[in-house]
Amino acid sequence: MKKATIWRFAKFLELVGMCIVLAGLVMSISLGMDEEGLKSMAYSGYGLIYGGLIFMAGYFLERGMGAR
Repeated sequence: MKKATIWRFAKFLELVGMCIVLAGLVMSISLGMDEEGLKSMAYSGYGLIYGGLIFMAGYFLERGMGAR
């Protein structure tokens, strides 16, 4: 595979990971406003875990090819 294609895929993974983190944060805030504290914390945690894993996969893919 070309380096440019791998780099774009890595950046795409990083973008998707950050979007998942943001979605978890937004859901956490909206549930927190409705006085559902434990559900709010769960969505925040899930967003951070899954989004962070996808982001780190992109980061390490990019780092492995020597772009960072």
